[in-house]
Amino acid sequence: MPTIFQIPTFIQILEFIGTFAFAISGIRLASAKQFDWFGAYVAGVAVAIGGGTIRDVLLDVTPFWMTNPIYLICSALALLWVIFFRKHLIHMHNTFFIFDSIGLALFTVVGISKTIDLGYAFWVAIIMGTMTGAAGGVIRDVFINEIPLIFRKEIYAMACVIGGVIYWGLDRLGVDAALTQVISGCCIFVVRALAVKYQICLPILKGE
Repeated sequence: MPTIFQIPTFIQILEFIGTFAFAISGIRLASAKQFDWFGAYVAGVAVAIGGGTIRDVLLDVTPFWMTNPIYLICSALALLWVIFFRKHLIHMHNTFFIFDSIGLALFTVVGISKTIDLGYAFWVAIIMGTMTGAAGGVIRDVFINEIPLIFRKEIYAMACVIGGVIYWGLDRLGVDAALTQVISGCCIFVVRALAVKYQICLPILKGE
């Protein structure tokens, strides 16, 4: 039976949701730049699969989207969602932030889990999780000619690192894997939200 018809695992469900959320964030920004539908779809796909592709290449496994078309389909559904509900999304000024933060949290957890399943050490898993969550956003921002969020003062990749450390702590305590993933993802989202709300940022490196 083709993979697409198999019952997805919990981590795959997180991956699907993360793909949809990240794709919406990319397409939403592309629409603000007045991209055409295809350009917007490319921007959505870039953020949805970019980080995971880099992760899989580094881990020497087949990129996840090449074994299951559902990720490209999720991105297409995200495009349709933005097209049909664009008027509502325009009035939702926090749309980009919400969907980007959801994607960041879920993809970080997916990256950590996949790296651990492949037998790598936790410090490697945290790096791969951070890359999975943040790298797609870098590609998206380059595509739409924006300074990547990871290079700004906002807490972005650091939220992934914090979530990864929490994941490690819960795993050491023997907490159920699914619960560990949910808690870690929620912590990433909360850290990102609090950092933006209260304008918390890392110190700026000054040249002099």
